[in-house]
Amino acid sequence: MDSITQAALGAAVGGAVLGRRLGRKAVLIGAVLGTLPDLDVVIDYGDAVANVTEHRGFSHSLFVLAGLATALTLLSARFAPARDISLARWGAFFGLCLLTHPLLDALTTYGTQLLWPLDTPPAAYPIVFIIDPLYTLPLLVGIGMALATGNGRRGPAWGLALSSAYLVFAFGAKQLVEHRLEPVLAERGLAEAPRLVQPTPFNTLLWRVTVVDGDEHHELLVGVLDGETPPLVESYRRGAELEEAALASERGARLAWFAGPFLRYESLELDGRETLVATDLRLGFPGFHPFAFTLATRDGDGWTPVATSEQLEAPSRGNREALSRLAGRILAPEPALCTSDFVAAGWALETPETC
Repeated sequence: MDSITQAALGAAVGGAVLGRRLGRKAVLIGAVLGTLPDLDVVIDYGDAVANVTEHRGFSHSLFVLAGLATALTLLSARFAPARDISLARWGAFFGLCLLTHPLLDALTTYGTQLLWPLDTPPAAYPIVFIIDPLYTLPLLVGIGMALATGNGRRGPAWGLALSSAYLVFAFGAKQLVEHRLEPVLAERGLAEAPRLVQPTPFNTLLWRVTVVDGDEHHELLVGVLDGETPPLVESYRRGAELEEAALASERGARLAWFAGPFLRYESLELDGRETLVATDLRLGFPGFHPFAFTLATRDGDGWTPVATSEQLEAPSRGNREALSRLAGRILAPEPALCTSDFVAAGWALETPETC
């Protein structure tokens, strides 16, 4: 999630645990602790692929943060005993303020390396977008009440309860979407294909579904308010003929570890050289995928890995129109949002007649 949300979550947790004893200080310290894991963004790992895939790594590890929480607990119990706060209460304060950060990140699309340094892919079960005002606002109102009144516990506790209830709603919405999705995918023989179901920007009423099937990936939008209207399926090329060359490079293999099968490959002319580019299909939607990376350049009949991977500039064509149409799609299945309207020529394979 975004840094404001993480700071608000830490502040609310801090106030709920120690607000009665520390007042405003619990909220402020909690906000600092809630932001702390994201300070890894200042680290430059050397190239674009490394910077993206290493983020939410060691600083989001449950092992690292549990160790930090333990150290802070012992120090606080040793040097701040006059406030009559037990060791267990200090432990709950530091542990929850720090550990809720990566756990919330794991509920977004890109997930979190919860078990770092174990070489396991990021854990992700996306039920909220990386910015969701309906999750964040109750937290902000609660900590605002705490700072204004000096009662460090009541407002944060209520804000935390409401935001948690929103997560429960988001989980239920995803289950509903999955249920509506099953017969559509089964009819196309895609029931076992890798899929990603995630909310569209800033809401949990409209969900984007990406299904990978060999050289194709299929896109669907499924709304909680769609009723019995079946979702449209739009199909696109994935450039799988370039996948072997991409995975032969260290950075290509790292991206595959990070994104799984949800990658698209293409050959582009960049700076006068034929360049192999991998695009992460998870964030954005067709025509607006912000994470695309150079992996290799053409060398005769083969490919030579680039010395330093670069992230291509995110596309901006039609952004406002796309977001406007996406917002309208939340409330009704018609008119359909046709993502094929925004993609480059040649990528779309199948567009429903209603588009």
